[in-house]
Amino acid sequence: MKHRMSVSALIVVLSLAVGACDTTTSLAAVDDGLVTLDSGQIRGAIVDDAAGIWAFKGIPFAAPPVGELRWRPPQPVASWRGAQEAGAFGPRCIQGSRPNADNSLPPLDEDCLYLNVWTAAEPGDDRPVMVWIHGGALTGGAGSGGSYDGTSLARRGVVLVTVNYRLGPFGYLAHPLLSAESDHRASGNYGVLDQIAALEWVKRNIEAFGGDADRVTIFGESAGSWSVHTLVASPLARGLFHRAIGESGGVFGSYGATPALKTVEAEGERFGVALVGVDGPADVTLAAMRATSADDVMATSRTPEGRVRTRPVVDGWVLPDTALAIFESGQQNRVPVIVGWNADEGSLAVRNAPEEVDAYRTWARATYGDAADAFLQVYEGTTPEAATAAFLKAYGDQNFGWEMRQWARLTQTAGQPAYLYHFSRVPPGSPTGVYHAAEIRYVFDNLQAPGGRHAYTEIDARVSDLMASYWVSFAATGDPNADGLQAWPAYTAAGDQLLEFGDTAEVRHGFRKAELDYFDRHYADR
Repeated sequence: MKHRMSVSALIVVLSLAVGACDTTTSLAAVDDGLVTLDSGQIRGAIVDDAAGIWAFKGIPFAAPPVGELRWRPPQPVASWRGAQEAGAFGPRCIQGSRPNADNSLPPLDEDCLYLNVWTAAEPGDDRPVMVWIHGGALTGGAGSGGSYDGTSLARRGVVLVTVNYRLGPFGYLAHPLLSAESDHRASGNYGVLDQIAALEWVKRNIEAFGGDADRVTIFGESAGSWSVHTLVASPLARGLFHRAIGESGGVFGSYGATPALKTVEAEGERFGVALVGVDGPADVTLAAMRATSADDVMATSRTPEGRVRTRPVVDGWVLPDTALAIFESGQQNRVPVIVGWNADEGSLAVRNAPEEVDAYRTWARATYGDAADAFLQVYEGTTPEAATAAFLKAYGDQNFGWEMRQWARLTQTAGQPAYLYHFSRVPPGSPTGVYHAAEIRYVFDNLQAPGGRHAYTEIDARVSDLMASYWVSFAATGDPNADGLQAWPAYTAAGDQLLEFGDTAEVRHGFRKAELDYFDRHYADR
């Protein structure tokens, strides 16, 4: 049975479940934006005087990972004297982005382990904390992205944090020499360790911004959601967060079945040879690798010989096993979750989509082997247009829909509530429908932030208000439900329910069941 409710009928009380503190009183009332951390003092900048919201940008949470600290776990940040100004974002981590000719983005630098805080609270307010982990395939992005501005969510009563973490070969290179020097005989998960270091910083310091260190929610999209999923699986992150939100990204399938560290180290060994420009692995030294310029590291990683698999690896320390094995055995960090995906995630693969029926069937048989007939029964493509559409739907279902439903299922099995969603509101004028990452501005209540791609309407504003309200309520209580909101039932395998965010909010049962069940069988047979 479907339950339908107009989004326009929902009026959200922003003080719900986040405390009754006065949001017009800010840190300015304490000491003009001066905050004392465990490493020194910083001074923020007012970004919304009426609501009393301050932003603290470019806060170092670990030592610069340069020189001898390249390809090592993050180290403590050095203390400083006096108050550092925290009015500008820190550098973005090294990545393969285009030159920043107009200076609209922070520069790229290997010294990039910085985070940002938005708050309207005072010390002692104990407001829920939300820590955003950006996406970008683990090779790009930064916590300073315009869509991630935390002003609107801070206005709703949370303390919002965004973080940087090492990317590409700097964040995910596993190499035998790196494992040999490690106390844990492990390498390759430096980006994950950066995220853990940021959460440890939050635990030590967030009370100074009026946040509650015992109510921390991690959330992210795409590779940020992969990262959230990885943190839920990692024993090193235990106790550092209390709820988790994953938007369009899980690590159970092809990503989660990470090869043994030995295999990934072999790839890293080839990278070392290519980077240093010598004849064989025996000639590679970590000193030479660490002395190489960041530009050369990036250039080498783009060559066939130096290709680095940018993903966390099973190293026996950060990840003792694959995420799927950890979840199936109930060994994950047991926290409530919100997880979901968008209607047209398959648009990511449009360049690879077959345009003819025969090409589609050939692809299906090459991909699914003996199970191809069953696949083609579920994903029929009897005309060229239908074949292309079926390919794109299958891509979205396998890489996003199945991942998120399975995450919800295994969370419920472990005794924690899971809330599953599907986002189907088409941004105005979008040529690719409800594309990957389309929901981010809605969640952050940032539809009108600079750099937007769409002329959002009143309907979009209402959907955004609704989603942001659920996310904030979840951060506050571990349950997205609150007075004035459409009831969002927790996921159960029997009910197979989710909340669809379209032009209206609607509870759905058995959503894309035949398609997602096909991938249950696909992964069970591997």
